[in-house]
Amino acid sequence: MTAQEPEHDHAPQQRIRAALGGIPETALWTLHHRAVEARRPDTVLPDPKAVELVDRIDYPFTERFGPDGGLAGQIQALRVRCFDREVADFLARRPNGTVVCLGDGLETQYWRVDNGRARWLSVDLPEAVALREQLLPAAPRQRLLACSATDPAWLDEVDDSRGVLITAQGLLMYLRPTEVRDLLARCAERFPDGTLVLDAVPRWFARLASRGRLRSRGWTAPPMPWGMDADEQPKLASAHPAVTEIRDVLPAGGRGVVGALLPYAARIPLISAARPSVVALRFSARAGRPAGPVSA
Repeated sequence: MTAQEPEHDHAPQQRIRAALGGIPETALWTLHHRAVEARRPDTVLPDPKAVELVDRIDYPFTERFGPDGGLAGQIQALRVRCFDREVADFLARRPNGTVVCLGDGLETQYWRVDNGRARWLSVDLPEAVALREQLLPAAPRQRLLACSATDPAWLDEVDDSRGVLITAQGLLMYLRPTEVRDLLARCAERFPDGTLVLDAVPRWFARLASRGRLRSRGWTAPPMPWGMDADEQPKLASAHPAVTEIRDVLPAGGRGVVGALLPYAARIPLISAARPSVVALRFSARAGRPAGPVSA
């Protein structure tokens, strides 16, 4: 389904300069690859809003991130589809619920899966929110909050009376392990009937980023202090006793070689452990103190 409110798509639009650096600039990297994928006639993720944003933003996407031959965009899109599936399933069960998007950047999920009834809260750093306000001003059921995901203040802004689902997409790898643990623990304790969907890069990938070895043309990925191999997902339960369900959200679909190999990625132990993962955590009303670190 698509959002119901008018989004001023027909108003005259001028190109808007995006002056982001460090971790906030990763929002432009993910947007670039989503838009490249969305432009394909055989796309696995129709995302016209992403295409529109790239056309409106004054930023040297190709010079910074390089051309996308199809692989990076498709992998990015398949990850995004995992989150879309979880949000759509939540809205089918709790149509008047609240979706909280931590580190939302320029994600356009609202325009892909909104049901016309849910409330949406986007939480990000002030410079990212300022750009989002220019490009994607909030509709009546949306709110933008300039706040770090590690700041507990955002939790007080969430209406969870009709159910809540929290997404942390492309975020946790940029936090320290203790910050990841604390964030999961706060969510588990505050939202006892809630769900949190997160993604994690494997440890080998996080090491490459932290050594400055993930580069594309004029851009180097920021350090990633936190990585988690897929077979370490059970450790997430150590963040808080209220974490009562941990579910691996596997990508589906895909084209070409990616589509052919994807079904085997989670079945072969060595490959499965070293892959990126999307994980859904369910919380229960059984609250308590955090039991230990999520990972070393």
